[in-house]
Amino acid sequence: MQAMNAVDRAVPGAQLRTLLERLPALAAAIAEGASQREREGTLPFEAFALFRASGLGALRIPADRGGPGGSIEDLVQVVATLAAADSNVAHALRTHYNAIELWTSAPPNADADRQLARVLEGALFGGAFTELGTPRSGTVTTALERQGDRLVLNGSKYYATGTAFSDFASIAVRDEEGRDATVIVPTGREGLHVKDDWDGMGQRLTASGSLEFDGLEIRPDEIVLTSPRSLQRRHASSLRQLYLVAVAAGIVRNVFSDAVHYARHHARPAAHSPASSAAEDHFTQWVLGDLATYTHAVDALIADNARQLDRSAEALRRGAANGDADEEGVQQLVLDGALATAKTQLAVSRIALQAAERLFEAGGASATSRRHNFDRHWRNLRTIFSHNPLLQKARVIGDYHLNGTTKHLEEGKVF
Repeated sequence: MQAMNAVDRAVPGAQLRTLLERLPALAAAIAEGASQREREGTLPFEAFALFRASGLGALRIPADRGGPGGSIEDLVQVVATLAAADSNVAHALRTHYNAIELWTSAPPNADADRQLARVLEGALFGGAFTELGTPRSGTVTTALERQGDRLVLNGSKYYATGTAFSDFASIAVRDEEGRDATVIVPTGREGLHVKDDWDGMGQRLTASGSLEFDGLEIRPDEIVLTSPRSLQRRHASSLRQLYLVAVAAGIVRNVFSDAVHYARHHARPAAHSPASSAAEDHFTQWVLGDLATYTHAVDALIADNARQLDRSAEALRRGAANGDADEEGVQQLVLDGALATAKTQLAVSRIALQAAERLFEAGGASATSRRHNFDRHWRNLRTIFSHNPLLQKARVIGDYHLNGTTKHLEEGKVF
């Protein structure tokens, strides 16, 4: 794949078209051997080299900040296309795109400009925020410590999705005064150890295991204080959830394509079927019709949701640039985005998991053969939809429509 060139940078509209035109070839290259990598546990480093070279890592950087100016609707289509090729690769980029959303939806500042410049040069960002063993998820205890004239970090984080493939790690910490902060450091720095110890049943190659810090030096200009309740963070939280749904959309596309291939090339009609081939069997056609409908519905849902988040992203950027945003109007757009995303995630979880189950109706016991590896779709989807409490989402949606309650939708955590 070719990296962005001078022509791409000079004409932002052409740059965006060029990036998106590279996507089919990139996805096809990443799809090569994806099922085998999953069976053998081989991390997809080569796929990330291809992704870096494509320039798509900079997709969401606005044109007025040197990027291609891709929309969130563009992003979810990129994510779904990559996920149809290899859901691990698409998922492992989630932290990267989340960081860009935060840097571009807030007022410009020196740190954000520095990080965006790195992205434009091809850098990828990973990191970790969660810690194991705390009384409640989301609690941050990892704190900066002073050793002489140096600040260092000791301890560990978990769910460091994608960091093994990244150039920089964004890490949630407490500063010396106990305030919420983020540090961004090169992943190759001494004292930072990326461990491939994620043992989930699905999304096995996302490098979602541990980061360990052993006297990791943190420089003063690498520390940024954070405000977890800002509108930008609430918006980015919704995008993080839609991102997962877009990965699921790609998996459902893969379910459908696997079912078509299996029915055409491997399946046999049942003994009692009057059809001469599985492709002519009415029940096989019924299954494929269902799967085609599922993937169409999921794609439509994520595209509609993306357009909603594009509206809140544009309002946030407009306000950041002008300093005179309609605060109440932006708050409502961000709230609408959170609500839409919760509904989309809940609906797609049900459709997607049903699709992964329905796939096996396209064939008999042979469809369960390990060589086909069809069970990976259900495992991967179930892992993705275990990120957040779906029953809680349904309750919150119902409470909103019955009572107008917005508390959890405004927290900017899991919604």
